[in-house]
Amino acid sequence: MNLESMDNTDLLAMLVGRKLARSLAGRSLAEIFGYCRPRQPALGEQPVPYVAHPAVGAAKELFTRCILERMAVEDLCFSSPEAVQGFLCSRIGHLEHEVFWSFWLDAQNRLIVAEQLFQGTLTQTSVYPREVVKKALARNAAAVIFAHNHPSGMPEPSRADESLTTALKSALALVDVRVLDHFIAAGNQAMSFAARGLL
Repeated sequence: MNLESMDNTDLLAMLVGRKLARSLAGRSLAEIFGYCRPRQPALGEQPVPYVAHPAVGAAKELFTRCILERMAVEDLCFSSPEAVQGFLCSRIGHLEHEVFWSFWLDAQNRLIVAEQLFQGTLTQTSVYPREVVKKALARNAAAVIFAHNHPSGMPEPSRADESLTTALKSALALVDVRVLDHFIAAGNQAMSFAARGLL
């Protein structure tokens, strides 16, 4: 069976059945898999929340775990920003509140653990450098990649994002932990501080 030659409806039918696949065919794949939110209802219109079919959600979760599994055995965090971006868009890009994650790495840039450190509101997350340093020491990390999301859908860094990254980099330098990158995820897009020359 050549999956690459099949259209989206046929592929979805393998997950959720032909009838539901036809009803989903009008939606973008990003919406079906939860990489973006459905359109906002007009004023006065009753919101109809979209709930992914359990099989679609399971497929997305397996894909996300596959990326994380590869990061744990290879140096994908360091050598492949695309892998980190794929994981982040899948895990946090669609959230309606801000979260702050860290990818702790060993001296060979292999993943020790990826974890959420802080959770915030629609527009901000309070991040405490002292707590980040404590976590770095507890994980015995040599390096870290940070990430957070922008529920607004725009992955552009704010001045506050840049100031926070500088503060974290300075605090972690005191305990010999290198900050390799900081990603901002928004929907199915992600921006890298390192790629922008902001580190």
